Amino acid sequence: MTELNWPPGARRRARPAKNPLTRPEIVRTALRLVQSEGIDAVSMRRLAAEFDTGPASLYAHVTNKDELLQLMFDEMCGLITIPELDPPRWQEQVKELARSGHAALVAHNDLARAALATIPTGPNALLVSDAMLGMMLAGGIPARIATWAMDRIFLYITSDAYEYSIWRRQVREAGSDKTTYIGQLGAEVQSYFDQLPPDLYPNVRRHASELMGGTPEDRFDLGLDLLVDGLVRYAANQ
Repeated sequence: MTELNWPPGARRRARPAKNPLTRPEIVRTALRLVQSEGIDAVSMRRLAAEFDTGPASLYAHVTNKDELLQLMFDEMCGLITIPELDPPRWQEQVKELARSGHAALVAHNDLARAALATIPTGPNALLVSDAMLGMMLAGGIPARIATWAMDRIFLYITSDAYEYSIWRRQVREAGSDKTTYIGQLGAEVQSYFDQLPPDLYPNVRRHASELMGGTPEDRFDLGLDLLVDGLVRYAANQ
């Protein structure tokens, strides 16, 4: 028996109907692109191709790429672990929060670039900011110092994570692994420092091994210590 097209004039679909797009789905797909290919791979046209649709379908949910980047960054902020406030441990808690934020940024390739020179105002980002601010206030840090310090700490986290992504790209382009690449580069630079004229650069030559030593994680933790521990001088209850 011949199957009829009904109602009259209806055309048979060549394939199943697509599920309607949602903003969270668009953001999650964009984050996957960033993780695998970097922020430059994210465009409305490329995202539309991922959903087998046209860019106009995305604009119904996201105004433009700038808004998309803000949504992506805030989605990533939702992955940051926020510890329950423990005032006696406020310094270590600030560091814990900073490390969690840094790890989330590093895990998302060069997404940190989208956070530079911006003021994150998304709900997840505000939760992180509010928590860090509360930790410092609980430690007796005056509000002006606490707010400015939070800004400096987040700038440190973001810029370090972005630099990390640049190193990772260079490692990938060199066809090497991180440990081998950094080890070889460090050895080359230290060898150069060792040959510097000691009368012009006595300190750089003498401490070349220290200049090139340590892991990126060690250096990040040192910078965090310098920033957070320096706040103690401002504490009202010190």
